Amino acid sequence: MMAEKQTPKARFSTKLPNGDFLGITIWPGKTEPSAEVVTVQIRHPTGDNWETTARIALYRTPDGKYSLLPERPVTKSSEKTEAVTVAATEGD
Repeated sequence: MMAEKQTPKARFSTKLPNGDFLGITIWPGKTEPSAEVVTVQIRHPTGDNWETTARIALYRTPDGKYSLLPERPVTKSSEKTEAVTVAATEGD
């Protein structure tokens, strides 16, 4: 059985002066859909791939409390290149 790919609630990014991209993505919680995971990362283009140079992730509970998620190792290069898009969705 294959897991369904999640779609972010919102995603924003901006190009930094050095050519890297600063991005923020808001994901629905996996076990609690009304919760959110907020990820902020800096990505650097390396040839045909992207390298994540820094990342921080926060968890927001349904009642609005935030906590820092454990660090994940940053990638040296992604297996696929994703297009950078800027989009927003408005909540209730």
